[in-house]
Amino acid sequence: MSEQIQAVGRRKEAVCRLYLTPGSGKWDVNGRTLGDYFPRPTLVSAIQQPFTLTDTMGRFDIKCVVDGGGVSGQAGAVRLAVARALVKVDESNKKKLREFGLLTRDAREVERKKPGRAGARKRFQFSKR
Repeated sequence: MSEQIQAVGRRKEAVCRLYLTPGSGKWDVNGRTLGDYFPRPTLVSAIQQPFTLTDTMGRFDIKCVVDGGGVSGQAGAVRLAVARALVKVDESNKKKLREFGLLTRDAREVERKKPGRAGARKRFQFSKR
């Protein structure tokens, strides 16, 4: 496998376009390193989870362009894109990644605010008098 593999991941409002090439494990997220772009260690470990499950940590260089949403949504989008790319690399990774739910797109979205309410479900304070 010497060619570049492309994958797309989505989570909430975030979209990630990922390019996977054989290499030494170098990350480029919007022109920055992984730890620089995602400062929380929990997000970094969540993103790297597909690599740890398939024992491919440090075998690929990753370049990804992430857009929209917040930090958590972007991390989820990158994780899905990584998992999808690893399946394209080797079809035998699919069973393991599916088992841990890494190939399923998290479809939960923010519920809209309703008229006459403080939020989607929250009400304004009730006053009897």
